[in-house]
Amino acid sequence: MAEEPSFRFTNAVLLVPLGLMLGIWTVYLMEIRMGVNLNQWGIYPRTLKGLVGVVTGPFIHSSPGHLYNNTLPLVILSAALFYFYRPVAWKTLLLGTLLTGLITWAIGRSSYHIGASGVIYLLASFIFFKGVFSRYYRLVALSLIVVFLYGGMLWYIFPIQDEISWEGHLAGALSGLVLAYALKVPLPVLKHYAWEKDGYREEADPFMRHFDPEGNFIEHPDGNTEEPPQIRYHYREGRRDPGSQEP
Repeated sequence: MAEEPSFRFTNAVLLVPLGLMLGIWTVYLMEIRMGVNLNQWGIYPRTLKGLVGVVTGPFIHSSPGHLYNNTLPLVILSAALFYFYRPVAWKTLLLGTLLTGLITWAIGRSSYHIGASGVIYLLASFIFFKGVFSRYYRLVALSLIVVFLYGGMLWYIFPIQDEISWEGHLAGALSGLVLAYALKVPLPVLKHYAWEKDGYREEADPFMRHFDPEGNFIEHPDGNTEEPPQIRYHYREGRRDPGSQEP
């Protein structure tokens, strides 16, 4: 039996974003305290040494502004990933980061590519396209929220500023799209009621025989006046319980 997803808060929803945030801040503060520059541990395209940056590059940032700009989106999007896509969250994060780094290594300019922005584009792209592909209303709504909050990032997958690694952004966006298509996520089974089906006739519905055309409870056709359990639902929706003494 396929596992049905449950959108609920788990430890990973808190711990993974917190761990990512602590990781990038710790590395930057270590650079300042030790007076070192770790840019050489970034991705340097088409060199064997530059492949190390596929793993280490996302933790290295060039300035406080660079770090600040990446912190909040990384926390929000990673939390959303682990909340809404828990069954494939680790695969998306780990495989996506590797794929993003490798694409950047393959297409990037001859310079060090550093920062978590590639991972951010990976997460935003995955969440957006996965929601669109699923056509499940909650996930589609999440896709629209991502567009509303981070739609402006789209421009930075193009070479509009020399100091920005647009190659890393493009690599992240492509990786998110590929994984959104490739990774299958079980979706909640939507309930379908009898009245939603084609050919439904109200007069043939056995439940409706307990009500007259105005919606008032009537005696069961066989003389049994015992209220069926389903009627309690209608009472909560505003129908008066026939046996109640409330006005």
